[in-house]
Amino acid sequence: MENIKVRLFTFIMVFLGLTLQAQENLKKIPEFLQYTNSKWVDSIMQELTPKERIAQLIMVAAYSNRDNAHKEEILKLINDQKIGGVIFFQGDPETQLTLMNDYQLASKVPLLGAIDAEWGLGMRLDNTISYPYQMALGAIQDDSLVYELGCEVARQIKRTGLHLNFAPVVDVNNNPNNPVINYRSFGENKENVSRKGIAYMRGMQDANLLTSAKHFPGHGDTDTDSHYALPQINHPFERLDSLEMYPFKELIDAGIGGVMVAHLNIPALDSTGVPSTLSKSIITGILKDSLGFKGLIVTDAMNMKGVTAGNEPGVVDKDAILAGNDLLEFTEDVPRAIEEVTKAVQQGLITQAALDERVRKILAVKQWVGLNEFKAQSPKNILKEINTPKAKFLNRKLVEASLTVLRNKNSILPLRKLDTLKIASISFGASGQTEFQKSLNLYTEVKNFQLKAGASASEVAKIKEKLSAYNLVIGGIHDDSRFPRNTMKFSKPVKDFIAELAGEEHTVFSYFKNPYSLNKLDGIENAAGLVLTYQDTKTTQDLAAQLIFGGVGANGRLPVSVGEKFKSGDGLDVKGKIRLKYTLPEDAGMNSNVLYGGVDSLMHEAIKKKATPGGQILVAKDGKVVLHKAYGFHKYSDTVRVKKNDIYDLASVTKISSALPALMKLHDEGKFELDAGIEDYLPYFKNSNKAEVPFRQILAHQARFKPWIPYWRNTLRENGSHKWFTFKKDSSRRFPVKVSEDLWLHRNYQKKIFKAIKKSDLEDEAKYKYSGLVFYLLPSIVEEISGEDFRKYINENFYNKLGATSLGYNPLERFEKSRIVPTEHDYLFRKKPIHGMVHDEGAIMMGGISANAGLFSNANDLAKLMQMYLNMGEYGGERYIEEETLKEWSTAQFPENNNHRGIGFDKPYLEYKGESSNTAKDASKASFGHTGFTGIYAWVDPAEDLLYLFLSNRVLPTRENTRLYQLNTRTNIQQVLYDAIEE
Repeated sequence: MENIKVRLFTFIMVFLGLTLQAQENLKKIPEFLQYTNSKWVDSIMQELTPKERIAQLIMVAAYSNRDNAHKEEILKLINDQKIGGVIFFQGDPETQLTLMNDYQLASKVPLLGAIDAEWGLGMRLDNTISYPYQMALGAIQDDSLVYELGCEVARQIKRTGLHLNFAPVVDVNNNPNNPVINYRSFGENKENVSRKGIAYMRGMQDANLLTSAKHFPGHGDTDTDSHYALPQINHPFERLDSLEMYPFKELIDAGIGGVMVAHLNIPALDSTGVPSTLSKSIITGILKDSLGFKGLIVTDAMNMKGVTAGNEPGVVDKDAILAGNDLLEFTEDVPRAIEEVTKAVQQGLITQAALDERVRKILAVKQWVGLNEFKAQSPKNILKEINTPKAKFLNRKLVEASLTVLRNKNSILPLRKLDTLKIASISFGASGQTEFQKSLNLYTEVKNFQLKAGASASEVAKIKEKLSAYNLVIGGIHDDSRFPRNTMKFSKPVKDFIAELAGEEHTVFSYFKNPYSLNKLDGIENAAGLVLTYQDTKTTQDLAAQLIFGGVGANGRLPVSVGEKFKSGDGLDVKGKIRLKYTLPEDAGMNSNVLYGGVDSLMHEAIKKKATPGGQILVAKDGKVVLHKAYGFHKYSDTVRVKKNDIYDLASVTKISSALPALMKLHDEGKFELDAGIEDYLPYFKNSNKAEVPFRQILAHQARFKPWIPYWRNTLRENGSHKWFTFKKDSSRRFPVKVSEDLWLHRNYQKKIFKAIKKSDLEDEAKYKYSGLVFYLLPSIVEEISGEDFRKYINENFYNKLGATSLGYNPLERFEKSRIVPTEHDYLFRKKPIHGMVHDEGAIMMGGISANAGLFSNANDLAKLMQMYLNMGEYGGERYIEEETLKEWSTAQFPENNNHRGIGFDKPYLEYKGESSNTAKDASKASFGHTGFTGIYAWVDPAEDLLYLFLSNRVLPTRENTRLYQLNTRTNIQQVLYDAIEE
């Protein structure tokens, strides 16, 4: 019986041993270990004295923003002590790389260079990118984005001459009051922390950068910052093993190269009370033996109070080595540390063989990162090579993917039916207009208010009074710190105001702070819409605004719990892409360098050669605005720079932007027929030579109509003065039509224009001949069919719904003159500079309201209408025009007659004619749009889902300035767009 028990016990032990061995085999061993006995490592080991070998285990702090004395101090440590590496802190990339090159040149053995770059180089270096903190990354559902981040961060770090990133943080942050980890953690869910940590680690290590998971065995459940004191964690072993250590075990199995040990007092793991950095039980007993970690074990900084309190410099470093660490970070007293470790060997506290094993590890890392064949990098162009368009785009992708919607009552997000909304925004904790508010105003008119964090009750009352005029409030809750701390510095009146707004039906909040601080705002969870961005940056503000209006969507999930208000994993999906998205060219498969370089160059050339004083250019691809810029000045002799919200005279682009969409809508409703003639809608034309000419021919400019009639010339006497019975200097009931400040037209003159059109001769041959005559009549036709005022009709059915608030007639009625770009100095008719009124003489004689000219807009608002066309009639989740209608109207109607025109829309010439063509060479035959006499170009290409707007005032000071045409600026820029599209 005893023999049976013995055999059974033996069998069980053998089985367990085999199982443990199988589990051990499943672990991915760090790649660098393959070099521990390489020829290069052997050769270095043979050259190193015992003290020099100890020095390989030491990494000192270096800075690239300090004086030459600091550099000499580091060089002395390299020359005299033969240290193994440096960890860089604050500075800039150029200086850091230059210093690292110098340090490498001085070192007997290549130096291992490290940095704390948890969220990229921006954590330490000026002029570099800060990616989202890990709390925000924890909200992302697509882990491949975190892997991509790892690859990119590795590329940037290596470009600065370094080889090791002390990241990722894989502490499970389950204490909202944690002062040191908090937003640096992926969250409170151990599986999510593990997945994100592995993705980040793999990205970096696949790009040949060593990583170090931190802070073992878990710094997430502390309320003490180990930089200033030693935190104590009192959880039992079972809890620590199943929760805090879980991510470390997962990353070890996945092949993490390094693990950083924290400064913690954990009685359940080591009852002696020593910091975990100095604990052999934790480092050797658990990390090495139990978890089987064979990679590089690094201390947290050895200058932190959590480990230095009560311990002498040098002695504490020796104790860290005895505990099982391989690499000492931030050793304060290098000579003494080397001396103390030397004594430890002499005293038999550690063997030379054990030390040599660790030295070989570090040398193996150096070979794995390529230091066995070190070549100095040049700092030339380093900023450009770090801050690439791809790197910047990745930042936007990560922020967008992290956006988390916690409340969306009645699907308030994204906002729809803009024509029914009067919107105000309040930036809480801001003293001036925020990036959030600027981005909100890209979509429609939003009245902006700001309320400081410490605002008084009276200041709050003033804002509340103003809000009574609005039916939707968008609140931005901002942070006052560089880091998203778990703090709330708002005054009680401000907090009460936020709670009051959150209780109302139509309030949306965007929260730019640490999610934990949500628990310090009563009632915020009651808001109709609540967007969480995790931190406060220009990018988070911009994308949060775009989310609210549907430029982007959201599918982030909260990575931590917030009291009883929200739980880890909360989050709602919100659909985006219903309106324009404002982004970078790479988001639409375009090359930033080609696009920006080409467009800027051509526009600057046009301005330099005085083809136009300035202008606006907007480019969108796939519904994404990838270029939106203002160039130059209002006038050649001016100091007023063009702004992106300045308003331009659209000239003949009015033809496709006013009556044409109205006619298409009426056509969809069966109220307007292309085969009908003018007389069917304006009986006045029944007996004219234009009766029975179908609108299809008229709008395709094949109706034999005269190109234009210079009506204004008939209002002048031979000496050039105005006829007294046609004009007066002051307005009256008989002279109500304003032509200029001191020129008012007789009320019946519009009838003379109609009569002139009616009686005008027809061309002999029915062929393509551009004519603007019918466009004077179209507003009246729309009114006749719809029964509504023309301006009211197009405003209510198009512009207001689109949020195109600057698009419209007679801009001086709504905007300051300073926002309107001037056009020509009219020496012949109005005899003064034209500023704020339509340039076209015929349109101004129609009171500024015509379909041939008269519309004003900025590029952004015109883009909304053009994007609706490009979407084949849909925008903002609403259909304006039927798809089949737009397809028909944007198709060439009479190509057999050598006519390239659509119905109202211009089209590319049937054959490309080089520089004399109306489009770029690569514009597709499906493309359509229109040009304007004042220097406007509005074009869309369905084949490439491409939108292009060029707004200028090339007629200043005179229409005789044709340099814009001679330079082919507009179509040359259009070609750049196609060149920038990457296959």
